[in-house]
Amino acid sequence: MADLLNIGLSGLSASKTQLSVTGHNITNVNTSGYTRQDAVQATRTPQFVGVGYIGSGTTLTDIRRSYSEFLTSQQRSSTALASDVAAYKSQIDQLDALLAGSTTGITPSLQSFFAALQTAAEDPANVPARQLVLSEAEGLARRFNTVYERLNEQNNFLNKQMVAVSDQVNRLATSVASLNNAIATAAANGQQPNDLLDARDEAVRQLSTYIGVTVVPQDDSSYNLFIGSGQPLVVGATANKLEVGPGQGDPTRFEVQFVSGNSRQTITTQLSGGELGGLIRYRQEVLDSTFNSLGRLALAVSDQVNSQLGQGLDLKGDVGTALFGDYNDPALAALRVRAFSSNSGNAQPLLSISDTSLLTASDYRLEFDGTNYTARRLSDNATIDVQEDPPGSGVLTFSHTDSLGTTRDQGFTLEVGTPAPAAGDLFLLQPTRRGASDITAVLDQPDQLAFAAPVRAEANLQNRGTGAISQPDLQSVLNLASLTGALPVTLTYDEAAGDFTAPAGATLTRINADGTAATPATFQPGQTNSYELQLADGSTLRLTLSGRPQEGDTFSVAFNANGVSDNRNALKLADLQSKATVGVDSAAPGSTGVSFSDGYGDLVERVGTLTAQARLDGEATTAILKQATDNRDALSGVNLDEEAANLIKFEQYYNASAQIIQVARSLFDTLINTFR
Repeated sequence: MADLLNIGLSGLSASKTQLSVTGHNITNVNTSGYTRQDAVQATRTPQFVGVGYIGSGTTLTDIRRSYSEFLTSQQRSSTALASDVAAYKSQIDQLDALLAGSTTGITPSLQSFFAALQTAAEDPANVPARQLVLSEAEGLARRFNTVYERLNEQNNFLNKQMVAVSDQVNRLATSVASLNNAIATAAANGQQPNDLLDARDEAVRQLSTYIGVTVVPQDDSSYNLFIGSGQPLVVGATANKLEVGPGQGDPTRFEVQFVSGNSRQTITTQLSGGELGGLIRYRQEVLDSTFNSLGRLALAVSDQVNSQLGQGLDLKGDVGTALFGDYNDPALAALRVRAFSSNSGNAQPLLSISDTSLLTASDYRLEFDGTNYTARRLSDNATIDVQEDPPGSGVLTFSHTDSLGTTRDQGFTLEVGTPAPAAGDLFLLQPTRRGASDITAVLDQPDQLAFAAPVRAEANLQNRGTGAISQPDLQSVLNLASLTGALPVTLTYDEAAGDFTAPAGATLTRINADGTAATPATFQPGQTNSYELQLADGSTLRLTLSGRPQEGDTFSVAFNANGVSDNRNALKLADLQSKATVGVDSAAPGSTGVSFSDGYGDLVERVGTLTAQARLDGEATTAILKQATDNRDALSGVNLDEEAANLIKFEQYYNASAQIIQVARSLFDTLINTFR
């Protein structure tokens, strides 16, 4: 009877525990990260009674989780990937809408500006048409400024978000370390604290939404967490931390530092996964290059328009003045160079743009070792050759030599100035970063727009032949004082020589369409002959001579003093819209780069392509995460129907065990009554 009573009591205790575990499962059905638990039963050691072994009831051996490390790890990695893509996509969607928008992008303002130029070229003396050009130029500059401000706001948001995310990472890392300590202490008795393990797994999963982590289980049931390239975020009960703050090279671009004790390590480029990884990836792949591409376009527009205006005459007969501000102003040149905060010297070099058509959409890193300068292009990590030209001038030039041995100038120079850099000083060079912010329209007088060409040509009315001359095209940069001194020039046809002669100081050379010397070098009657005329002041003109001139026929090339209705320079300004002036490769023969519109179109297309890819990645990672979560929940999640069935089952077991105890009691009462 005593044995029967013990058997009943063991069943009663086991059923009671099973009911408690089932109730615990049911009440935690909505608890994030909870893993369904089961009570594991086994028979007690049987007793030998001579005729054999008789069982002595049941016992509980473990309360275990329905847990799979593989499924949990899969969910964790899928969470990090999905969060990375979601953060990236949320930012690039905004950028795509900004750049491609019909009211927010650069294209509408660019088209309006060149349309106004085309209209003004049709009637160059029309002052209202000229005023419209000035208005559209101001609108174009403001559009560049506005887009830059939106990009800058997004950069500031990224900085703030990186700080917020790092705070969450530090909080969760501290929580995991605390749970590690509690789990190690509780597991010392040989049993696993299931609810603590669930809490830690959930903390690690939440951590994965912010940053990619690698989990390494330890023998004492604790977890070690690693980030980046192996930095230990959590080791046992100790948690290190992340700090986000202004970068050493660019304070507007926050960097992530790993802090362990008194040591610090910048790990921004090593991080991946989670929201933090997605934000950093977006900045590196998209935002930085967009800043630079937009700035390069703004610099090219300023340069090409101002240069062309400088080769024309305005309504007063004066040389044209700049429509856009000087991008090589010392104040702007200083902003293109950022000294690292760790520098020991106080040097502040000036970066000047030498050729906007050769600029790349990249930043550069310059280092001084005390004797020599070394530089690297950050977009592709290419080594850049740095030369002081001329030696001792303190002016550095930059070029890149590719694997084929061709060298390409980078389109900018650096004036070191005084004080000189100290050994070990580092500088971040940003030739194009602020281009869109710094562009301004400075011309406010419509009559100062140089729409007329400075030189005109005409045939002598007394000529006997049918020779004709085209209007000359000025090739070199105009210097009004020297040009007027070198003109007029009279070209005379020498029938015996079979060519035209120029006066002393001027040189006339027959050329091909590409500017090379033509063969034969003499005039070809009946054909259109291209010539290059170099004046005494060094100015160069290109013109054509055709027809059949006769001996002594003359043609005059003179200064266009009264060219009020001349629109040749205005047409050249309008032609800049389709002229390839952006991204020219000086090392590639025949390379012409792209036009303003195509340059901006390439930027919009690249961002649009990356946006479309991000949307596809978002759909894919969301589906992968859902599948991983479903797989984990299929094993570890609480099924209320199953638990309800278990509740009824274990209640019946409990009642049956109680009945065994009742039978044992009845037998005992019967035995006692026999002795009364």
